[in-house]
Amino acid sequence: MNVQNPSLKTRSADRLESAIQPGYMSGFGNGFETEALPGALPIGRNSPQKCSYGLYAEQLSGSPFTAPRTTNERSWLYRIRPTVTHWGQFQRADIGQWRTAPAAEVEVPIAPMRWSPIPLPNESVSFLEGVRTITTAGDAGSQAGMGAHVYLITRSMADEYFYNADGEMLFVPQQGSLRLWTEFGIIDVEPGEITVIPRGVKIRVELTNGPARGYFCENYGGAFTLPERGPIGANCLANPRDFLTPVAAYEDKDAPSKMYVKWGGSLWVADMDHSPLDVVAWHGNYAPYKYDLRRYSPVGPVLYDHADPSIFTVLTAPSETPGTANIDFVIFPDRWLVAENTFRPPWYHMNVMSEFMGLIYGVYDAKTGGGFVPGGMSLHNTMLPHGPDMDAFEKASNVELKPHRLEGTLAFMFETRFPQKVTAFAANSESLQRDYGSYGHKLKKHFNPNQR
Repeated sequence: MNVQNPSLKTRSADRLESAIQPGYMSGFGNGFETEALPGALPIGRNSPQKCSYGLYAEQLSGSPFTAPRTTNERSWLYRIRPTVTHWGQFQRADIGQWRTAPAAEVEVPIAPMRWSPIPLPNESVSFLEGVRTITTAGDAGSQAGMGAHVYLITRSMADEYFYNADGEMLFVPQQGSLRLWTEFGIIDVEPGEITVIPRGVKIRVELTNGPARGYFCENYGGAFTLPERGPIGANCLANPRDFLTPVAAYEDKDAPSKMYVKWGGSLWVADMDHSPLDVVAWHGNYAPYKYDLRRYSPVGPVLYDHADPSIFTVLTAPSETPGTANIDFVIFPDRWLVAENTFRPPWYHMNVMSEFMGLIYGVYDAKTGGGFVPGGMSLHNTMLPHGPDMDAFEKASNVELKPHRLEGTLAFMFETRFPQKVTAFAANSESLQRDYGSYGHKLKKHFNPNQR
């Protein structure tokens, strides 16, 4: 096997040493260009009669050809073999606990729901075997909605490759780091970071420091982009320069392998005799990327009241309705609380959007009772009530209001315009906290008509 990019040395073994670091280019949605061999990129054209080094030119389109320039996504790949040569005789494969919307497997009573962390399995489980779907929403076939999943991985994919035709994938590691070998280059991602793999991009998922657990959102709709800042102006929130896209790296490897494709909610597999990660050079704006959530620059109230959580949006997948997201990816990071005469945690509310939450590390300020821990998750569905638990309410109602810094905390939310349907796996999981829906009953009555 030959693996190369400008920052990597070639070696004859089947894997590069873990100490080798991949290279990146900075910026969000840029028109990038990168080559692992000098002169591999054509100059001034996309599809020359003959490509350098005997490569094939192939375009990967993430949007219709006629999409407006601001939303038009495509990249040109210069590869050893075009994707049509990866195409063997596909057979249905076992998709395990991965589900795709619409997936109305079970009906559960309407109530807030919460799960403890799902334990890592003792057996050998790759990424494809370790997906556990918690909720689905919308309809993947109509390119609307999402799936909220956890992944549990105890082994690297070996001579196995995968791409998702149903949606792009937003990975949110919680325990353990991943190395994603992609057609476009190599991405390392750890807890506190995220990575987005566009639909149709081939990957191999490897472990770098032991078993891994995390969350990922499958976006069936329009691609994630940065939210508009509006009156905030040109800076803060997630700054474009902090997003990183990998430089070109390729495998020239002839060996038996398998290609898995998720298409229409099913998993398909075919045998191959070479690696599909053979892109020597590429240019365009349709590519995977990573982002360090610890670089997020939050804004918030500096006088009174708790602001809407939308101010913590990192990425948004818009819908056809202005201001209504197919998915918002929101985080709650380290920050200062300074508002005067204010109940500082989130207020009690009901929302037309539905909220799937996870905790990467630390304590979430609206749930201090101990049931929401790193690796866990909760679901507060469309128009169902939710808010702080009793401990959080009593503390926030009586604490001295001086500037307070929340530290060592990182929670996130996948918020969608669709109701989220719970899978049979999630509804029957031993990790489901079956008494969580009644947490509001513990709130005390404080009403006294004779005292303001």
